[in-house]
Amino acid sequence: MLRVVYGHFAAQLNRLWYPTKKAPPFIYALIGLAGLYRFMVYCRAFLYRLGLKHRQRFPVPVIVVGNISVGGTGKTPLVAWLIHFLQKQGYRPGIVSRGYGASGQHWPKIVTAESHPEYVGDEPLMLKLQTGCPVVVAPNRIQAAQRLLASGCNVIISDDGLQHYALVRDIEIAVIDGERRLGNGFCLPMGPLREAPSRLRSVDFIVCNGEPRVGEFSMRIVPQSLVSLCDAHLQITIAELASQKIIAVAGIGHPERFFKILSDMGLPFKKKIFRDHHRYQKKDFDFVGANDIVVMTEKDAVKCRSFADRRFYMLPIMAVLGEDFSQALRCKLQSFAIGARNIF
Repeated sequence: MLRVVYGHFAAQLNRLWYPTKKAPPFIYALIGLAGLYRFMVYCRAFLYRLGLKHRQRFPVPVIVVGNISVGGTGKTPLVAWLIHFLQKQGYRPGIVSRGYGASGQHWPKIVTAESHPEYVGDEPLMLKLQTGCPVVVAPNRIQAAQRLLASGCNVIISDDGLQHYALVRDIEIAVIDGERRLGNGFCLPMGPLREAPSRLRSVDFIVCNGEPRVGEFSMRIVPQSLVSLCDAHLQITIAELASQKIIAVAGIGHPERFFKILSDMGLPFKKKIFRDHHRYQKKDFDFVGANDIVVMTEKDAVKCRSFADRRFYMLPIMAVLGEDFSQALRCKLQSFAIGARNIF
């Protein structure tokens, strides 16, 4: 029942925030709350600029990857791309994350391949499995960054945290959904924005997950082969699934993007949507038949490994960025050798 209510609420909110036609008049009843939210966000950032709120700088480059809108934009695949890019350049990168949904009293936490997603969060565990690099989670990203620095990392990447101003950053990368863009352009709760659109003028790079506009760098998401959750060496092709019932499961910020990838691959399926960061249990899949196949995202898969059987597969994806972005990032990193660093 709760899933039905959540699904209906999320669908209604999506239509308000990302309208395909003129927004309904009643949404303007929220303009006062949106204005108050925007004012509070501005004041908070201003206090950091004045030095009235503590900020921590580190002796190594800090790269923040985030967005100004709620919901999925594709920042996590970009973080994985950055790790591999930096490793090829000879850096020793590490990732800090809030670890949304992670439980416990003791922070920071070092993520290992054997970590439980409820203990460290689903996205940090997924990034650990994808990259193998050090990953540390903590509500206070400064504490997480200190742990990475002590472990020998010489570049720190913050997964999300564009609004976590206590952590001084040297490079800011904002990711935008190429289809939904900034929605109706309003701040919460009237729209999907965490900060005003003007915030994008202060970041170093804008990466568009889709068709870019002037001043933006393009990122494409490329699906890989379907991989069994029971055996990472077992892959399956679309042709092998032709005669089976496919159920596509997504518990992410923007599930329709995942479904579109499957459709573009020519895979027929039925949708099953869970809320973002849903904590899966075996009973969530009682509806799956004995001969059905479940296809899910990597983020969902890390939470299903303990009970998955031969029916469960995940679809790995890979971010692809152009040489123009690679070259611009190299130049930005090289600037640290002569002491050029951003203040905000």
